[in-house]
Formats: sequence, structure tokens, C-alpha cells
Amino acid sequence: MPSPESAGALLLCRAEPAVVGPAAQLLRRTMLLTSAGREWSVLVPEEKPWAAEGEPVDRVLGGWAGALAVGATWPVLALWWDTDHSGFTLASGFRRPVGYEWLANGTPVGEHEALRTFAARLGLDPVLDMQALEALAEPDSEADARARMRGLLAVLTRTGLTLPAGLTPGEPADRLREVARVQPDVERVEWSGWRDAVHAELDVVESSSIGPWLRGPKARCVAAAQLAAGLPLTLYGLRRRSGGWATAGAVLLAHGALGFAYDRMRAGRA
Repeated sequence: MPSPESAGALLLCRAEPAVVGPAAQLLRRTMLLTSAGREWSVLVPEEKPWAAEGEPVDRVLGGWAGALAVGATWPVLALWWDTDHSGFTLASGFRRPVGYEWLANGTPVGEHEALRTFAARLGLDPVLDMQALEALAEPDSEADARARMRGLLAVLTRTGLTLPAGLTPGEPADRLREVARVQPDVERVEWSGWRDAVHAELDVVESSSIGPWLRGPKARCVAAAQLAAGLPLTLYGLRRRSGGWATAGAVLLAHGALGFAYDRMRAGRA
């Protein structure tokens, strides 16, 4: 069983650091966050060691990727390696994660279907990019696991990914931490408690394209419309003894009330 000291990991998020930071708090791990090209960020574990003795590195990284992606609109790609093997896990929303693996000597042990799913979820070119990915699943005596991972990253550069020099799969964990710490835009992400983490996540959501519908004049108009429609609908259902209409009205009333309550709560915190 490989020791925790031999394991390395990078979490690549297809979003800007300002968006990734609040979500990364939910991992409850100390992470170093920096940009990794256009619309990409990278998280490097700062804890030492970050995997427990005997805990498979792929399982740890798969759990982290899933936790980051489950409530996000952007995918998370976990790259992991140790002395015996290397691989990746792609998580996106509530969909089942997909991954691939190579032995240390570069022997592929994954399924071609996983690579096709990987390409589709990241919006890669189904012809050119898929050909490059399929080459990573073919026997090659001159390509070890580290070379396979570099080949994977070469494909992703077409999506805007550019890792800082030195943040390379296969590098020791200490080296990755050193490189991440000297990046000009590096941010140390730490767990600050559930309340702060949730508020930070709400700040990010409100600054997105759906923000005006959650808080502000538009959100209040929607809430008022829901209340205005819900009250007569509820009364109609009660008079007609129609459970369906009464329930529909009650749901609209609840949504409207929650909309006003949320807007007031967030305005009071501002």
C-alpha cells in the first residue's frame, strides 16, 4: 500500500477563483487556490499529509471532486497519483463521476467509454480531442503514467486550461505546495464554520446571472406576484374543497413569503 507521503493531487475547477473559493470551504480542508488559465482554477492541498494511512488516493480525490461539484454549475477534475498508479476523476453536478487510471508504467486500466463521457461533459471536440484521448488508452512502452497525465492536460489546454509552471502531475506534494504558495494570486482557503461558508456561497450565487431573481427589485416583484396569485388560489381551493388547488396556492404563498424573507435577511446583512 503506497504511503500518504507518496501521493499527489490537483483539483482543477472550471470556474474563476472568486467562485471556487467559497465552495472549497465546504471541503473543510486547508487548500491553496490559484488561477489556472481562462475560466479555470486549481486547488492544491496544503495539509501534510492530506490522506490517511491506508486510504486510497483515488477515493479521497473522488470524494473531494464530488463534494465541490454537487452544488456547482461547473465541473471539477481531480488529478491524483502515487507510486503505483495515476488517474483522474471528473465530477459534474449530480451526475455519476467518471474516471480513468494508468499504472505507474503507463499501462491503461480504464474503459474507453469513460473517455468518451469525459470529452462530452467538458465539451471537447468529438473528433480531434477524442482522437488524442483515445491515444492515451492505447499501449505505449515509452509513455509512463506521468506522460499520460501530461497528454491529458495538453488536450485540456484547448479549453483554456494553463497550469502554473511547476504544478505538474507526478510532482511531490511538497513541491506542489511550494509552487502554489508563490503564485501572485494565491489564496489560502480554510474552513470558517458553516455560517460563514453558506453566506460566502450565497454571495457568489447572488453575483451570478440569477442573482437579480434572488434578491432586489426583480426578486421582490416575483415574490409579490406569487403572493397575489397564491392567496385567491388557496381560497378557491378551500371553497371548492379541492386539495390540488389549495396545495398549489399554498406553495405559491410559501415561495412568495420566503422570497421576501430572504431579500430582507440578505439586505439586513449587507
